[in-house]
Amino acid sequence: SASGKSLCTAIDSAQCFNSRQLLFCCAGDEVVTVKTPAFAESVTEGDVRWEKAVGDSVKEDEVVCEIETDKTSVQVPAPAAGVIEELLVPDGGKVEGGTPLFKLRKGAAAAAEAAPPPAAEAPAAAPPPPPPPASAPTAMPPVPPPAAQPKPDITGDGSQMVCSPSVQVKMNRMRLRIAQRLKEAQNTCAMLTTFNEVDMSNIQEMRTVYKDAFLKKHSIKLGFMSAFVKAAAYALTDQPAVNAVIDDTTKEIVYREYVDISVAVATPKGLVVPVIRNVETMNFTDIEKAINALGEKARKNELAVEDMDGGTFTISNGGVFGSMFGTPIINPPQSAILGMHGIFERPVAINGKVEIRPMMYVALTYDHRLVDGREAVTFLRKIKAVVEDPRVLLLDM
Repeated sequence: SASGKSLCTAIDSAQCFNSRQLLFCCAGDEVVTVKTPAFAESVTEGDVRWEKAVGDSVKEDEVVCEIETDKTSVQVPAPAAGVIEELLVPDGGKVEGGTPLFKLRKGAAAAAEAAPPPAAEAPAAAPPPPPPPASAPTAMPPVPPPAAQPKPDITGDGSQMVCSPSVQVKMNRMRLRIAQRLKEAQNTCAMLTTFNEVDMSNIQEMRTVYKDAFLKKHSIKLGFMSAFVKAAAYALTDQPAVNAVIDDTTKEIVYREYVDISVAVATPKGLVVPVIRNVETMNFTDIEKAINALGEKARKNELAVEDMDGGTFTISNGGVFGSMFGTPIINPPQSAILGMHGIFERPVAINGKVEIRPMMYVALTYDHRLVDGREAVTFLRKIKAVVEDPRVLLLDM
């Protein structure tokens, strides 16, 4: 028929489409709108960082964008293979839960993967004309060097200001929130720090003896952090004021009957503090597994907001970076934080003799509005006692 003939003519003349592309165009791919996932109650909005652009092909579950919230980054994957048709939010734009993010043409990835048709062969170019005969160069008078310009006196006293190169980078949402929370802690809490030192000889020996068997049985390494987490849970139960918090709205002290310990983890995007729940009910193995799982999620940027919500106490380990001494800052709305530091061999007095022992300084920063010095010092002595001799836990000393 005439219509069929015209269709064939159109197909023959459309050289920019191969048969595979034409098949997808005629079939009409489904376009879906992908929305922001729901946030936790403590998070209201986030900033979008696009990993893909309009026209990019994506596979199913491939990350299209990342939403940076106050506490973590949420990756948004493609629900199916296809091509990004439209970005509905600019890069850096703010979104809430359920906000439309982008449109995806499902199945169009096949069209993007199709090989482009061969280009028409271009006619051979004509040979260039022969160069003109060389002529003798014309002598030119020498150009005098430019006169040195005096540098402007911008200091007013005859001296010159040296400008150093610098780069200005906008603070990301996580770093901005960290800054706000730390300043909030400084402005709200009456922070004070008490110190002690821990002889790591026994815990090092225990780790050396059991680390291979522990790894073989549980498929994870035995570290020192689990000992401090367990010791902190024991000390927090003994000194409930350190595990409590002041409710500034009601002017009441809230005593928690559970121990949720936040473990500070450094990531390329900033410090995150995933929470180990109900530590008072866990043994060393449970704690080590929880630390390992949360650390792995942090390194892969897979921490959810729920992983960091809450927490009654924080442990920060600057020793992994080689710190010797320091005063950690409280992670609000908590009332105290324990700072671990590096293990260094130092001479110490043992039974009237000088011995070289692996020692660690520990620091407890606490809110003096709630925690008295006696409670803080007693708490830190409990930490020291448990780490130096874990049998204290068995005897409930």
